[in-house]
Amino acid sequence: MTKNPTKVSRFFSLLVLLSFTAAADDYTEAYADLVAAYELQNYPAMVVAAEKSLDARPEYPGALFNLAFAQALAGESEDSLATLERLLAKGIDYNAYNLDEFAAVRELPGWIAYISGIEELYEPIGEASVALQLEDGLFVPEGIALDESGSFLLGSIHKGQLIRANGNVELLSDRAGHWSVFGMRFDEKGDLWFASAAVPQLADVGGSTGKSGLFRIDVATGDITREVILPQEADEQVLGDLVIAGDAIYSTDSLTGALYRYRIETDKLETLLEPGTFGSPQGLVFDESGEHLYVADYIGGLYRVSVADGSRDRLRVPKQISDHGIDGLYRYGSELIAIQNGIRPHRVVAFQLSDDGLAVEGVRTLAANHELFDEPTLGVVQGDAFYFVANSHWNRFDQNNTLPEGLSGPIILKVSIASQE
Repeated sequence: MTKNPTKVSRFFSLLVLLSFTAAADDYTEAYADLVAAYELQNYPAMVVAAEKSLDARPEYPGALFNLAFAQALAGESEDSLATLERLLAKGIDYNAYNLDEFAAVRELPGWIAYISGIEELYEPIGEASVALQLEDGLFVPEGIALDESGSFLLGSIHKGQLIRANGNVELLSDRAGHWSVFGMRFDEKGDLWFASAAVPQLADVGGSTGKSGLFRIDVATGDITREVILPQEADEQVLGDLVIAGDAIYSTDSLTGALYRYRIETDKLETLLEPGTFGSPQGLVFDESGEHLYVADYIGGLYRVSVADGSRDRLRVPKQISDHGIDGLYRYGSELIAIQNGIRPHRVVAFQLSDDGLAVEGVRTLAANHELFDEPTLGVVQGDAFYFVANSHWNRFDQNNTLPEGLSGPIILKVSIASQE
């Protein structure tokens, strides 16, 4: 996952605007009005703008918190608490209890119950065991796959390396014509494909920023056997994840919002959905029929896309469930396994789909608040087990894209995804 946070003024230090697309829409326009009202200390106007942004992006957690923040500043304390309770019902916390702007809200009788709910939210959930732990704290893992022998393939954002690990660590590729390593999958022939991009977090990225592509590697020899470079039509492009079906590879560009299809046999790259279609598409996975892709838009939620014509449907989601902030996305029968690191607390969940595949009917939390979590990202399903990167360290990069000392090496956790019912 690639995030592009912009922070301006004290208001932006509290709320992060993820500006993945340059095109204006109702949400970004309302958000701009909200910021302008904040800077003028016109808090009633700020509430109006926050409500408009929520209308433009219904149930979006960031918009909900913006509304609670604006209501608190405007003296609408009871409304502010009610909005915070809406977030809590989704299992989301924005640290309001530590912000001075909510001082009057904290005086309300219902605040104690709200805080009790927040405390309960941070209780550990799920049994997760360590499947692999390595020593290199600067590796910064993202992509992950499992080969037939049970060895893990891991890709690095910071070093641009691709390794195989199962006790011993074997270096397969050390930036051999590629850049940071993102999502990866094996094809039917046993070759490993991975998405790669030159992101600012890549050590010594130089002037390559913005370049991205798909690469195929022979894991037996470490040779790169295919390069598919995405035409650079934007300053920043990141193919962040991929999924393979026969001859076709589908990949999302998390910064431009496009969805691409690459035909292996004909070596042809085509655009299935144009840039700007999504806010920030991340993980993707086929439905049971193979005729549709589920795509996780980090700021827009879950969509189902037809591979035949690119038509898409926004999944219907109950208000008490949030499908925002999803990075990795996978399928387990009629459930979607998702890693949510764009909301707090971070979690691994299983969304139960409706019979027609167009709605989320329920959710199971498989793991949350694990002591080894440090921005979990991508994973892989094997049987009834889900293996995932627990500590990507994306949140550890400073403004100069450098990392602190003493970070833990890559940790892969394993959770059972079999229903306990």
